[in-house]
Amino acid sequence: MIRVPTGVTTSWPPENLDILDYQWNQVAIPYWKELAAFARDKGVKLAVEACGGQLVHSTSTMLRLIEATGADVVGANLDPSHLMWMGADIPTVIRTLGDAIFHVHAKDIRINNWISARDGLLDTVPITEPGSRAWNYVTLGLGHPDGATFWADFVYNLRAVGYDGTLNIEHEDALVNSVEGVGRAADLLQQVALVDPPDWTPAKV
Repeated sequence: MIRVPTGVTTSWPPENLDILDYQWNQVAIPYWKELAAFARDKGVKLAVEACGGQLVHSTSTMLRLIEATGADVVGANLDPSHLMWMGADIPTVIRTLGDAIFHVHAKDIRINNWISARDGLLDTVPITEPGSRAWNYVTLGLGHPDGATFWADFVYNLRAVGYDGTLNIEHEDALVNSVEGVGRAADLLQQVALVDPPDWTPAKV
C-alpha cells in the first residue's frame, strides 16, 4: 500500500508505469466515478486543477480523467501557470479542452533562464526562495515579455471555446506584496477582458 503521494513524472524506470496503472485504474478512476455520480445527483460540477507532480498534470491527463468519469460534471479548473512552466502552449491547451473548462485562474510565471539553462524546469526549491528557482509564480503581466498581449489572447481564446465564467486572480508572487499584486492583476484584466456578449449570432441553415 502506498502511504505517501507519489507523483510520477517519467515512464522510466519501468516500475513507474506499474505505479501509474495502480493510481489510475485502482484509485483515481473508481474514486472519481463515485464522486462524479454524487455530484451529478446533487446538480453540481467538479473542476479539477492540473498541477505538476499530480496524477492529473497536463491536458492529456485531464482529458483522461474527464472521459473516464463523466464530462457532464467533471471538467477543468484551468490554471495556465501550472502548464506554462512545463512548456505547454496555452492557446493550444484552451482549444483542446474547449467546453471542458469549468473555471479559470489568472496566474502567470517567470522563467529564470540562468537557472533553467543549468537545471531544467523540474524544481523542488521552496517558492519562498524565488532567486534560487528555475521558475516562479509572478504577478499577472510580469512573466511574459509581451505582457498584456498574452492575456488579451488568453481571454480571446477562452471566448472562442465558449467560456463565459470568471477569471480568478491567484496571487503567489513571493516578491510582490499581495495587495499590490492583486491590484496590478485586476488592472491588466480590466484592459483585456471581454465583458459584453458578441453582436453576431450563428447563421441559420
